[in-house]
Amino acid sequence: MSRNSSDFLTENAPAAQLPAPLRKPFIRWAGGKSRLLPRILPHLPTAIQNYYEPFLGGGAVFLACKKRIVGQANLADLNDHLISAWIALRDRPEKLRPLLDRYLENDSKEFYYKVRAENPEDALEKAARFLYLNGVSWNHLWRENSKTGAMNVPWGDRRFRGFSLSDLNEISAILHGVKITNGDFRDVLSSAQKGDFVYLDPPYLPIFSKPGVEKEPTAKFNKYTAKTFELPDLVELATLCAELNRRGVNWIMSNRDTPIVRELFSGYEIVSFTSHRALAAQSRREVEAHKSPEAIVVGVQE
Repeated sequence: MSRNSSDFLTENAPAAQLPAPLRKPFIRWAGGKSRLLPRILPHLPTAIQNYYEPFLGGGAVFLACKKRIVGQANLADLNDHLISAWIALRDRPEKLRPLLDRYLENDSKEFYYKVRAENPEDALEKAARFLYLNGVSWNHLWRENSKTGAMNVPWGDRRFRGFSLSDLNEISAILHGVKITNGDFRDVLSSAQKGDFVYLDPPYLPIFSKPGVEKEPTAKFNKYTAKTFELPDLVELATLCAELNRRGVNWIMSNRDTPIVRELFSGYEIVSFTSHRALAAQSRREVEAHKSPEAIVVGVQE
């Protein structure tokens, strides 16, 4: 079952009288859903018992629906650098501030590549490094080498904005009591129970990813960690979604509208639409508008 919408979702799309998010995402993440919130939020329950988001990224949907959550919010991602930043922002804003100020003071193209080559083991240092690299990398991307796990995105020709103390304290207050873990979606969702809600935003597979077809994809948005999200992972996610339904767990999923997504989730309502995405080249002057076919798979119980 599917519903189609031929209109484009733009930055000026009406908010459909939806409540304003607590704040904009404080981490820029490729494939972030800030601009798609008017499409996504109407499919969420007005009151959420326990909330799960296992592909966290920038957390736009969580920040937009936190006021609806009456129980525990469970946020997770497989990228440990990203999660270290979320945890530090929640627990240690006062200790994070001087580290971020150091990045602000030394910011330059040469400094970026020096920091990119480092690999701190301390959790707080890892968090500050992530926030800096994410803030100034090309297109705010975080991409890791599949062999070494090293972040390998080039400098984005922008200045690091840093974080004010008031921003850090505000973010910490928002995240107070929120459970944040570094983990795989299979493990994270094992505790979801009847009445809970799950928002799924897995990495989109390359456009030409189909069983038995070997083609060079036109876009790659699945290399956020050294372990990429591949077709077998999406197949397992579809199986897990069926299990969530049997458990009485409400869920929705954002994804690219492709034949494989429609095949794997054919038993659910699929709301399709087209969004405009700006794909920036290395030069900030080279920005190409791109029409992206999007789908929201609705697994909410009746």
